[in-house]
Amino acid sequence: MSAVVETNCPDLELIGRGKVRDLYRVDANSLLFVATDRISAFDVIMNNGITNKGKLLTEISVFWFTLLKDIIPNHMITTDFAQMPPKVQQYRDQLEGRSMLVKSLRVLPVESIVRGYITGSAWSEYQKKGSVCDIPLPVGMQESEVFPEPLWTPSTKAEIGDHDENIHPSKVAGIVGEKHAAEMAKISIELYTKARDYAREHGIIIADTKFEFGVDENDNLYLIDEVLTPDSSRFWPAASYKVGAGQDSFDKQYLRNYLLSVNFDKQNGITLPEDVVVNTMAKYREAYKLLTGKSSSV
Repeated sequence: MSAVVETNCPDLELIGRGKVRDLYRVDANSLLFVATDRISAFDVIMNNGITNKGKLLTEISVFWFTLLKDIIPNHMITTDFAQMPPKVQQYRDQLEGRSMLVKSLRVLPVESIVRGYITGSAWSEYQKKGSVCDIPLPVGMQESEVFPEPLWTPSTKAEIGDHDENIHPSKVAGIVGEKHAAEMAKISIELYTKARDYAREHGIIIADTKFEFGVDENDNLYLIDEVLTPDSSRFWPAASYKVGAGQDSFDKQYLRNYLLSVNFDKQNGITLPEDVVVNTMAKYREAYKLLTGKSSSV
């Protein structure tokens, strides 16, 4: 079976293609989120996909949407293909297992990032400036160290081919309004904290993650897009965690490390070798099994 890197559903209105998802309008009130097998790193989409990754990401998002629904409602209507409208069902061979029928909402144009541990771009900024997103931090922190409290470090949502830009939390109100900025900050920390505690009990440290939000016609906030997947989060094995160095991971860090090892230019996608494809998917499957206690169906 080959990877699904692009869907083609001419009877559905294609709204856009993101780094991973193809988004279709189904009717006035609903959209179809389709998780393809595309994979990106450093905001660049690779030439080939990771077979069945989209199906696994969908399973993981559904798991977290269910676990976190007591904190905030989410946009998911159903992932049961038998309950999809007939004009969606005609594309079963492309879409089944990788699609969510969701509420049509107004997307807030800010990625709501929560960091529990200092790593990645946060570690790079801290080494240069002693801050993360211009938020001052204690002196003497080490790589991969836990923050005293989780940090909310939002970023702007970039167009494909551009890079997301980290911004100070104080700038979010100017983009989405004070009400939604305050809600996003509070709820993002609550979501991260509940997920972090659950995952730690199951052998995974969630170092950081991103959430996205939308609002309905009554200005109510919803959790949308994907949630706490290896694509949108850093998952570390708790058993081998050690402060002062980079960590093993169940996420895209393995891919990032490979790309850095081949001097990837961070501008143009490349074709990943088969062993990188297989190993990336294996890490995603392992994360799913640890979190849910069962093996993935893909």
